[in-house]
Amino acid sequence: MTKTLLAEFTARKGAEDEVTRLIREYALKVREEEGNLAFDVYTKTANPRAYWIFEAYRDEDAFRTHLNAPYGAPFNAALTPLIEEDASVLTFLEEIDRA
Repeated sequence: MTKTLLAEFTARKGAEDEVTRLIREYALKVREEEGNLAFDVYTKTANPRAYWIFEAYRDEDAFRTHLNAPYGAPFNAALTPLIEEDASVLTFLEEIDRA
């Protein structure tokens, strides 16, 4: 079963450019993961400091592999002081069967 989630965080004022640079570099690595199906980064039109990342992985194993990737911890360590939240807020999603 596909593992799908939305990660959200808000860049601190003045940190937007650095957050964008970090997430772009990270996205390139994540998209290369064998089990990654999507890693789409957005900002809210009404609040460009608010980031939404739509992520999808082939299955739970692929998601676990993503979590254990060697570049994940350094990315999160660099991101954390640049965002308003303590960490990215994760919302796991379930697809509704199409009628």
